[in-house]
Amino acid sequence: MNRALSRTPLILLAALAMIAMVPSLAPAAEEPRFDRREDVIYGRKYGTALTMDVFTPKKDAKGLGVILVVSGGFFSSHEAIQPTFIRPLIARGYTVFAVVHGSQPRYQVTEIVNDLNRAVRFIRHNAHDYHIDPARIGVTGASAGGHLSLMLGTAGTAGNPEARDPVDRESSRIQAVACFFPPTDFLNFGEPGRKMIHPTDHAPPFRAAFDYRELDPKSNLWVPVTDPAKLESIARRISPAYHVSPDDPPTLIIHGDKDPLVPLQQSERMIDELKKAGVEARLIVKPGAGHGWLTMNQDIPTFIDWFDQHLSTPAPSKPADPAR
Repeated sequence: MNRALSRTPLILLAALAMIAMVPSLAPAAEEPRFDRREDVIYGRKYGTALTMDVFTPKKDAKGLGVILVVSGGFFSSHEAIQPTFIRPLIARGYTVFAVVHGSQPRYQVTEIVNDLNRAVRFIRHNAHDYHIDPARIGVTGASAGGHLSLMLGTAGTAGNPEARDPVDRESSRIQAVACFFPPTDFLNFGEPGRKMIHPTDHAPPFRAAFDYRELDPKSNLWVPVTDPAKLESIARRISPAYHVSPDDPPTLIIHGDKDPLVPLQQSERMIDELKKAGVEARLIVKPGAGHGWLTMNQDIPTFIDWFDQHLSTPAPSKPADPAR
């Protein structure tokens, strides 16, 4: 995402993007027992299934759900689901929904955000089957997964009561966010006024995610969006910092102060906006850490403590704003 990194070997950039989904290679000290349901279909688009894996503790389940956004650099795949990230949540009684979204280079960020909203609606609609409280769902992820977590936290929407599909009648709002090093403002990326609106503003591995297309009704072809005003509008729409409102969920972010890919400024800006809106928000800065670090697994309990604190009792009922 950082233009300054465009000279870096592409394989290294890809590895940086994927580290969000590989917090540690160290095995868990004690393996929690769980059931895993693979490739649960939560939606379809253009005839393609959207899937998630559901991890359910075999004992001491809390009846609470956490969505793990499987995304790094807006790449997503079933193979990228990492139990090392999931096991600590299971050990503390959480049912985990590892959501795979439509991946770049085929799909762009706007479409990916829609996938995550659909996943939340599906989970909430089927909460009884998963033995979780539909009013207490958290979300976590790293890098692009952190961005998408924040998009759910700030821009989740009310369901459409007129929708033919009952899943789409459900809200996609969530009740707590905990994430690593997310991009949050593509109009002020790293410094005020630095706009990341064109695909070429981003490093090559990430450009396809921002190469927006729209269907031309005359030619029936997908054509690039090139109008600067429209591109800026899209960049604002996919930036969580512009969706903050007082009813957003408590939010925790962990970010390294030497991150070469997503500037620490992105998390600082997000936390500032949340606090100004009166939302409980906390930023933990990791001195010397870059875009991912080998001991990330040691930070996961901090996320779980956050979920324990904010999901242990139902939040006051706040209807989602249909205009969001």
